[in-house]
Amino acid sequence: MRGVANVELTVELALAIGRASARVLGGPAFAVGRDTRQSGPMLQAALAAGMAAEGVDVVDLGVLPTAGVAFSAERSGMPAAMVSASHNPYSDNGIKLFDAAGVKLSPEVEARVEGELDGLGGTARVGAIRSDADAARRYEAHLLEALEGRRLDGMRVVVDCANGAASYAAPRVLAAAGAEVRAICAEPDGVNINAACGSTHPQRLADEVTASGADLGLALDGDADRLVAVDHTGAVLDGDALLAVFALDLAGRGALPGGAVVVTVMSNLGFRLAMARNGIAVRETPVGDRQVLAALDAEGLALGGEQSGHIVFRAMATTGDGVLTGLLLADLVARSDRPLADQARGLIDRVPQVLVNVAVANPGGLAGAKDVWAEVAEVEAALGDNGRVLLRASGTEPVVRVMVEAPSPDVATDAAGRLSRAVERLLGGG
Repeated sequence: MRGVANVELTVELALAIGRASARVLGGPAFAVGRDTRQSGPMLQAALAAGMAAEGVDVVDLGVLPTAGVAFSAERSGMPAAMVSASHNPYSDNGIKLFDAAGVKLSPEVEARVEGELDGLGGTARVGAIRSDADAARRYEAHLLEALEGRRLDGMRVVVDCANGAASYAAPRVLAAAGAEVRAICAEPDGVNINAACGSTHPQRLADEVTASGADLGLALDGDADRLVAVDHTGAVLDGDALLAVFALDLAGRGALPGGAVVVTVMSNLGFRLAMARNGIAVRETPVGDRQVLAALDAEGLALGGEQSGHIVFRAMATTGDGVLTGLLLADLVARSDRPLADQARGLIDRVPQVLVNVAVANPGGLAGAKDVWAEVAEVEAALGDNGRVLLRASGTEPVVRVMVEAPSPDVATDAAGRLSRAVERLLGGG
């Protein structure tokens, strides 16, 4: 549930979602957290009021990363909600729901919540709303446990907090582990979240790392569920690169159950080839860390994630956790006594990939657009075994995402352009 705050995601809708969520997920209490957007307190208050109106007590977790909210749900055994639009601009906001195990809701349960939005009536019950001032401290202590007593003494780290939910937690955790920390974009004012910073704009971080001579740079997004990294040379490593480094480290320590890692369809073909060269199997899922988690649990696997930087360490989290990923990456570099640049160099031979977001009036019409899929079939036939095509409707924006991998950038660009024009022509430009 995501849209422009107070236009698409209104106070009235947030109130109704609160009531519907309380009815479907039940329980005597519900935890609610948020990121640093200007609209966050308003929408969180409406959401909490809706829950209380159904007789459910509400625990206000305050500003906390999405993974911190999920952790609070899992440890307390109560469902939870996060008010955030992740990496979107400050004008957007959204609501993410977790069950009492800290796991994002299945499509079936989401449909039940939506079904409750119609016909909401009054009740005679009223829940209480209280603040939990220790939520961040418990989450930070949980993160430090992942180091199993190891330290980061002597490591110099720059962390870009995207002026978001981890602006306080991420620097504190890294410093508590012994790292020398420089935090940038850690002064949220309600409107600067994700603004030319964070995981979607890592250039400033790269400049800070090289200028300061740091060992490592970490870039989070607004709700801190994703991470991209910068090595000491200023090179940016996305989720594919980080997953590859983590997979080899875990496999080398005998800590990669099943000898497999889970990725989504968006991961570069080069990642799959790199894993094959190193004897690591790859399981593929649709886009979304919820899908990654389901695949991990289905086979008892430990590591999975997305090219965007959502990485799930299943033994320690129920969702993507950028702060945990950054902490474990720093630990990996410290343990191995090898710069991240050396570990990542040559690991993935990336296949040229082009991604185009096509604004359309009706993204949901993609599945039934036979003429679009006929065009896809022609492009796939031309590429053969040397490339890959993926079209999908975005779950968060009115766009269709067109991805093409091909032997050369020119071939990938031409194919993506052809398919993008077909999508716009046949589905209607947005």
